[in-house]
Amino acid sequence: MTSEPTSPPVVPPLHSPKSPVWPTFPFHREGSRVWERGGIPPRDLPSPLPTKRTRTYSATARASAGPVFKGVCKQFSRSQGHGFITPENGSEDIFVHVSDIEGEYVPVEGDEVTYKMCPIPPKNQKFQAVEVVLTQLAPHTPHETWSGQVVGS
Repeated sequence: MTSEPTSPPVVPPLHSPKSPVWPTFPFHREGSRVWERGGIPPRDLPSPLPTKRTRTYSATARASAGPVFKGVCKQFSRSQGHGFITPENGSEDIFVHVSDIEGEYVPVEGDEVTYKMCPIPPKNQKFQAVEVVLTQLAPHTPHETWSGQVVGS
């Protein structure tokens, strides 16, 4: 009884349905400035800021274990998805991403907030606010909920 050797079935490579751009080899290394030469369109560049979804577990744990700071919302753009907080102690403004705001209201200028801080990679020299909670809404200012309903005046 002789049987011919069988080869394993050919399996097509897996493709991500969300990724329209195929990586090229060699991969572009960080700092290669390839987008300035026309290699990657600027809209396809990854964001250097870690959002709540992309932050590492260890960075999240360090931020959660850190102290709570107080500040005032200096500016927040819902359409851009970020803003800045002026710390209570008067130091440099802190960046805040939309994914790090907890609660039902979109922050506006003058809202009092509490937050924790997390370093921004790769150099970890600047910080961003995480676990941001609005503690006092600015008086006489209309506020919008995340669902779009305007409350107050």
